[in-house]
Amino acid sequence: MAERSYNRPINLKSAVDMQVVGENILDVADFAIEKYEFENDTTLSDEVRDEAIEKIREDLWDLVKEFRARRKEWLQTMFDTAHRAVEGVVDAS
Repeated sequence: MAERSYNRPINLKSAVDMQVVGENILDVADFAIEKYEFENDTTLSDEVRDEAIEKIREDLWDLVKEFRARRKEWLQTMFDTAHRAVEGVVDAS
């Protein structure tokens, strides 16, 4: 059997396309502002709209960062589970 190196990086595909996330964030921001304007029968000034968009972007990117951290934890759980499965099979044989 050929010698293998287990110190190599594993290239896992990203579950999230950050380009799409960025576009969705802008769509969500526009929707939230339009909803606010509709519900309050008002039109925000360009300045207030820009401030709202920036705040929404910051808050939603914070959510994305939290998601990425949870993804890392989830991947670690997957590797731990796979390791235990291998050990279980070996121990049972």
